[in-house]
Amino acid sequence: MNAGAERKVVLVTRRTRLQDLVAQHHTLAQARFYVEHMGADFSDYLAEDQAHAEGLRVAREALRGWGRAQVIERGHLPNFIFGSEDIVVALGQDGLVANTMKYLRGQPLIGLNPEPRRWDGVLLPFEPADLARLLPEVALERRPTRSVTMAEARLSDGQTLRAVNDFFIGPRSHTSALYEIQLGEQRELQSSSGVIVSTGLGSTAWLRSVVAGSVGIAQAMSPFEVDAAPWQPLPWDADHLVFAVREPFPSRSSQATLVYGAVQAGQPLRLRSRMPEQGVIFSDGIEADYLRFTAGMEATVGVAECRGCLVV
Repeated sequence: MNAGAERKVVLVTRRTRLQDLVAQHHTLAQARFYVEHMGADFSDYLAEDQAHAEGLRVAREALRGWGRAQVIERGHLPNFIFGSEDIVVALGQDGLVANTMKYLRGQPLIGLNPEPRRWDGVLLPFEPADLARLLPEVALERRPTRSVTMAEARLSDGQTLRAVNDFFIGPRSHTSALYEIQLGEQRELQSSSGVIVSTGLGSTAWLRSVVAGSVGIAQAMSPFEVDAAPWQPLPWDADHLVFAVREPFPSRSSQATLVYGAVQAGQPLRLRSRMPEQGVIFSDGIEADYLRFTAGMEATVGVAECRGCLVV
């Protein structure tokens, strides 16, 4: 048994596209028929699944020589209780690392890339074969880590949700988001497609696309050349968040001036829902794990007290 092996390791995985297809169509043959009938290449699904299976096999082998270990699927994260001394490993895509981190409270998180030729792996600096070497170093705190700022949304009824990349606040369907928004002394009623609140890590994702779209529209509509500076993402450990309103609609009853800004630790973003139903807050693209944000509910969004800890 390795030094430090008294610390439990939790390995988090997610189903592959092929596994999702088999679950939907009941058999591998039916899944193949569906994909090929649609004109797609089924061999790509097989290759991805095989690479993930091999990565999982190698990771499990490392855990056998470790000590206490547990393997869970991503869908169990919202209800899983991590120990304060646990070492957490995510095997999958970058999104799985973000999905896992928001349920942690500073436990070290190792990202394993099962197929480097397929996944960029910004949050996956290691491969499954590295795990046996990494675990003793992490357990004895001899491995460097990167601090990751997270966001937290707190509702007026006490419910909370954290985000590693970003929050979406708005309707569940393609209807208008109706709410009151306040930052500092500035307050207004808005109608939009929803609000994005991004962390530093998430500033290269959804927020970047919102900004790029806004700049592109401004350049296309202006009779003069609009000189837009290149987008500069925030550092992962930034001490603030950034929010952007998607497609704000000015009218007699709604304004559109408070549409972009920084959310400081001492100055959270506040929103009060004016949506009778369908209002939600979800984080990191996981729509199934959400907070209901319906009429009268107030949400306070700010920098979370705890930070993510990514092993590098």
